[in-house]
Amino acid sequence: MTQTNETEGKQAVESYGETEDFVTFSIAGQLFGIPVLKVQDILSSHRITQIPLAPPEIAGSLNLRGRIVTAFDVRRRVGLPMRDEKEESMSIVVEHDGELYSLLVDSVGEVLALSVDNFERNPPTLDSRLREYSAGIYRLNNELLVVLNVTSLLNYSQSQAA
Repeated sequence: MTQTNETEGKQAVESYGETEDFVTFSIAGQLFGIPVLKVQDILSSHRITQIPLAPPEIAGSLNLRGRIVTAFDVRRRVGLPMRDEKEESMSIVVEHDGELYSLLVDSVGEVLALSVDNFERNPPTLDSRLREYSAGIYRLNNELLVVLNVTSLLNYSQSQAA
């Protein structure tokens, strides 16, 4: 992850005051978080239409109340093992550059209010693919919460270069 991404992530957390709320979710047993202000909607399993010749991390599109939403496979993007096709997934809908994206995740957890004092830069031991899309981390009781940088995650120029 570049110094710019880390700086943006830290500034994003600091800009909300003493605590920030995160929507938590898991993928392949890893706990992630997205600032609650970035989240538009949370969906249970949805029918996704595949898009021919789309990049591998684009799972397809879905219709959300008459609006076409790009379904984005976060698991593929961050290099986690593929899930079984039979497993149900959930979606977290976020807005990026005026477009809606449905981030496919295994399950959505709770909203956590976390102190900005406990926010940490990415440790050097964090997997390089995760570090590339992470704004930083929070160490919880028995887990590591990776805060995703939605802008970095949905940046197509990075995915095409990979």
